[in-house]
Amino acid sequence: MDADEYALMDRAEDGMWWYRALRSRAAAALRGQAPPPGPWLDVGCGTGGLLRHLAAAFPGQALAGLEYNPAAAARAAAKSGAAIAAGDAARLPFADGAFAALTSLDVLCHAAVAEAAALAEMRRVLAPGGLLVLNLPAFSWLASAHDRRVHNARRYTAPQAVALLRAAGFEAVTARYWNALLLPLMIVQRKILARGEADASDVAPFPPWLDATLHAATVAEAALARLGLRYPAGGSVLLTARRPA
Repeated sequence: MDADEYALMDRAEDGMWWYRALRSRAAAALRGQAPPPGPWLDVGCGTGGLLRHLAAAFPGQALAGLEYNPAAAARAAAKSGAAIAAGDAARLPFADGAFAALTSLDVLCHAAVAEAAALAEMRRVLAPGGLLVLNLPAFSWLASAHDRRVHNARRYTAPQAVALLRAAGFEAVTARYWNALLLPLMIVQRKILARGEADASDVAPFPPWLDATLHAATVAEAALARLGLRYPAGGSVLLTARRPA
């Protein structure tokens, strides 16, 4: 990932509506799926925004992170207080079955990440019955300026992502699109307003009124999902799965 994009994400991730919505969905998946007792690992933890959120949402839960970029790993440790290792998702420096739950948000999509090897490692370090929570960007035609700057090479449909996890040996795989209500705005922004190679990243501080409005849309969408509504498309796919017991 470009160093400037790491710095931009570090500045934006605490307050920007997108990151707040993503963290809420990851935390809800962990809470709803009830992983077995034990420490949790965030693979590709960036500068530590999710880990800090989890530390506040789950007091006393042991947390660890893995980040490829050493400077970002150091920032994540300072921000979250979690134990952070610098390393490769395809060669996790942890023992077999060390973690009860593993999160990885928008990591498998990176050009430098070997999908099959990374998923095999995630399965290896999860305890039997351990929970996997993944977020992946949806639909290749939605690629954005931010995708280019973080070197995303892949975006996924829900069926593709489910097949990928099942092929890696996970079971009880579920996939749900989210950021569905805002998908028309994403299409306009990415395909009409900012479609050039030189356009600025769409990760940036928003005016407070706009940020609040966009976040409110994600909150409403999540509430509708809890009532049973399933969306046929969205900007992202959130998946849960288990390592077989």
